[in-house]
Amino acid sequence: MADSPQPGGIHVVDHPLVQHKITLMRRKDASTNSFRRLVREVSAMMAYEVLRDIALDEIEVETPMESTTGNVIDGKKLVFVSVLRAGTGILDGMLEVVPSARVGHIGLYRDPKTLVAVEYYFKMPGDLRERDVVVVDPLLATGNSAVAAVDRLKECQPKSIKFVCLLTCPEGIAAMAEAHPEVPIYTAAVDRELDERGYILPGLGDVGDRFFGTK
Repeated sequence: MADSPQPGGIHVVDHPLVQHKITLMRRKDASTNSFRRLVREVSAMMAYEVLRDIALDEIEVETPMESTTGNVIDGKKLVFVSVLRAGTGILDGMLEVVPSARVGHIGLYRDPKTLVAVEYYFKMPGDLRERDVVVVDPLLATGNSAVAAVDRLKECQPKSIKFVCLLTCPEGIAAMAEAHPEVPIYTAAVDRELDERGYILPGLGDVGDRFFGTK
């Protein structure tokens, strides 16, 4: 799967299958069922690039023919942190690839007037200082939620942090680059801009509503 590095620590996962499925997700008439399936599929595909540099341990194994050595990851040292509620879909897709990973949750909602992120829930596995963290949130729009999530996680001093989203835009990239320039961002697309309500254009709409079938 190709990974196109972009300025500002952005990695665009431009594999044709990812781009195909993102286009299908953009369709406003996509059913809730198909939207959920596409989110999980794209997220699983993106996991291959996001985890390209994950550490490996060498172990001995018995094949049907003989003894040999091979490499395995230690899922216990990896934490997927879902930004509620819309991060659930990406989390599900990535857990299909690394089912042994630990999971954390950050509950944030965006104040409709100020667009500032407000925290209402925070639950992490123990001792993040020994763990690599991958934050998953479908959209990096204003960047307020992403910045707040990483701010909070840094208090736990994790070994490393990456941020994964399906779509972003110049405004969100700029906000993250200013607050957390060392945190790499993985995305399937960089869209044009935000509208006056803080939604990405052309975007996907409200991913939480589309994923859960709510308004």
